[in-house]
Amino acid sequence: MSLSLRQIRYFVATAESGQVSQAAVNLAISQSAVTTAIKDLEATVGASLFERTPHGMDLTVAGRRFLSQAYEILQKIDEATQLNLVSAEVKGTLTIAATYTVIGYFLPFHIERMRRQFPGIEIQLFELNRESVEEGLLTNRYDLAVMLTSNILNPELSTEKLLSSQRRLWVSARHRLLEQESIGFKEVAEENYIMLTVDEASHTSLRYWSQTPYLPRITLRTSSVEAVRSLVANGQGVAILSDMVHRPWSLEGRRIETIALKDPIPSMDVGLAWRRNAEFTPAMEAVRSYFRRSFNIPE
Repeated sequence: MSLSLRQIRYFVATAESGQVSQAAVNLAISQSAVTTAIKDLEATVGASLFERTPHGMDLTVAGRRFLSQAYEILQKIDEATQLNLVSAEVKGTLTIAATYTVIGYFLPFHIERMRRQFPGIEIQLFELNRESVEEGLLTNRYDLAVMLTSNILNPELSTEKLLSSQRRLWVSARHRLLEQESIGFKEVAEENYIMLTVDEASHTSLRYWSQTPYLPRITLRTSSVEAVRSLVANGQGVAILSDMVHRPWSLEGRRIETIALKDPIPSMDVGLAWRRNAEFTPAMEAVRSYFRRSFNIPE
């Protein structure tokens, strides 16, 4: 059975929405078409790409790896066909602000490709916290921002979501929770909890914990994702973080496993932000068009 572009697009749509029904709506096709395409794709690659849960479709380890390759395939096809492509001859300077998580785990891949695709655009990149990014956009210090749009509350800013990264429980290899069939906040609250603080992660975490009868048993707060990774891998606690920052191994070479919780957890949304009613320059349009093509967002 051969791999098809249709299967890849349906897979990406399902991975981003987390539900076959929502993917079908976004693609304007039937749910059965999406389901069949995913089953055929899994048969072709010889691995399960999704775990079917009561809450939707969660990517497996193989699924997360395939998603990264799928994005590259779709990007290469867009580059080859040049459909609706903003001219590579666009020139100008573009200032882009980004927050820590985005600049560390999302943006470098795309910056390299944009600089190759638009050699006439000088991209100036700045790393800042959310408050500084928002202030810089409103005062025209930055043209665009790539950030966690799920954290933005300022009504003077416009946003466009590019992807939603699901949050899961991180545990060490052979952790006792891996043996349980169903895990929720109740079980997590009984474990030592490592709380990440960077990019308002702790505020976001406590917001969704506050919707439950439980609270995490926090033993350490840290701004370092690598510290969380190492502590979890070495059995010092658990954490709930997004797929985008997940890596299966710590710096010491120890394994970090993930568990999809049965209780709902909001996703971490990454996207573009700009000042509301801002006039887009050709360079801004080029970059926004690039991201829309990369994540299959209609122009």
